[in-house]
Amino acid sequence: MASSAITSVPSLPVVLTLAQRELVRFFRQRNRVIGALVQPIMFWGLFSLGLRGNDLGFAFFFPGTIAMILLFTAIFATISIIEDRREGFLQSVLVAPAPRWAMVMGKILGGSAIALLQALLFLALGCVTLGLPGSPLEIVLSIVLMAVLAIALTGLGFLLAWRMESTQGFHAIMSVFLFPMWLLSGALFPDDPQSWITFISRFNPLTYGVAGLRHYLHFGDETMVNALPSLPVCWGVSLSFALLMVVLSWRIAATRTTGDLL
Repeated sequence: MASSAITSVPSLPVVLTLAQRELVRFFRQRNRVIGALVQPIMFWGLFSLGLRGNDLGFAFFFPGTIAMILLFTAIFATISIIEDRREGFLQSVLVAPAPRWAMVMGKILGGSAIALLQALLFLALGCVTLGLPGSPLEIVLSIVLMAVLAIALTGLGFLLAWRMESTQGFHAIMSVFLFPMWLLSGALFPDDPQSWITFISRFNPLTYGVAGLRHYLHFGDETMVNALPSLPVCWGVSLSFALLMVVLSWRIAATRTTGDLL
């Protein structure tokens, strides 16, 4: 009877409830809301002032900045996992009669939504001040790709945060792992076949997300996409990255961790 009751609990309401909780928690924390609004505006101000006279121009750096917003917002959102464990909320979710994948998906979707909202704000600033960076269809496809990247990066943050017992340790991992991940994604440096940076970046899944965004958000400059990986490759790697992070997050959530009460 107990096992049948556990398996009969609907999973979708659990996913939606946990995702909604992440959003409600975000909007109730005024400092996070202010930061979410100020960060894209600040990036845009520095972006527009710092690139005046730069030969690469806005078209090159714009997709990389969106990737940076997605990466750091998604990762910061998963700090709530550490806080939930410390407050006891995570333990109550783990012993609830619902599959763990529902908990994982709820946390990932909630964090992804927060990251996507900030990236969309930056994209809107670009459209308002510089005009459409691509055709309407390209913009829609870029938003879908941004959502895929947000899920992948939030899943990566889930993996890193799950076994962390302190936010200090999480920030240390971010400094030595995630920032280089963005730097080696091609966000700042154009492709150079002779460069070791270009060689290493080919093994970075975020590289293909940035390249895909450049295919769509080119501001009419088609020349900069000639040396990039093709769109099918970009989509294939990005979707595989997202799927892998979700699966690994589900697998790691199925293992016991200090403080799980299991």
